[in-house]
Amino acid sequence: MKHMNKTLVLLGAALLGGLNAGAQTTAKEPEEKKSTVEKPSRDFVMIKITTGGWADKPDSVSTKNLGRGFAISLMYDFPIKKSNFSFAAGLGINAQNVYLDGQNINFKDTGSQSIFFASSAYKRYKLTTTRLEMPLELRFFGNNKNRNVGFKAAVGANIGLTIGSHTKGVSGSGGSKYSDKVVTRRFIQQWDFAPTMRIGYGNFSVYGSYSLTPLFKENAGPQVVQYSIGICLTGL
Repeated sequence: MKHMNKTLVLLGAALLGGLNAGAQTTAKEPEEKKSTVEKPSRDFVMIKITTGGWADKPDSVSTKNLGRGFAISLMYDFPIKKSNFSFAAGLGINAQNVYLDGQNINFKDTGSQSIFFASSAYKRYKLTTTRLEMPLELRFFGNNKNRNVGFKAAVGANIGLTIGSHTKGVSGSGGSKYSDKVVTRRFIQQWDFAPTMRIGYGNFSVYGSYSLTPLFKENAGPQVVQYSIGICLTGL
């Protein structure tokens, strides 16, 4: 009988121990789930959809108001400890289109001067520049536990290397459409430097950039500079 009583006591103790361990495991589960939710996004991928144009245009150059641009970059984020700030650097591609209004650019000339001249030959005429760029940003996050929500802002710069440039004119309509494309980088600056800024909430930001480098080489065209404004999508 004594042995039976001891056995019952031991079984009871083991049962209580198991229940206690189970309760502790259950209590920890919300903490683990919470830490998963709070794992911060680093905004690795940035997608920019923009409109823009040329600043400092002479009267002899006429462009339409709405150019189009698209950029995508992969960023690496370096959090600044014990703060809501971080520094990020990356690599991406940026393409900008500017549409001329009743004008063409003589990129076929073998001389050193690109010439803007009036023309009604094309229904739509644009200059496209494509750059390999290195974006740099100093970032602020209102919510450093989950960057997919909350206020965010960044200031920085894009350092761009021109890898493509062409003009394209489209005329006609319907099945009789035809285009004329001239590809050359001869008149375009090789390097570009543009300060940037973005401000927003969650995954969406308003973005802007303003180049400090003239678009055309010296003595190869008007000393216009590119600017762009638009939206930036982040979140990974």
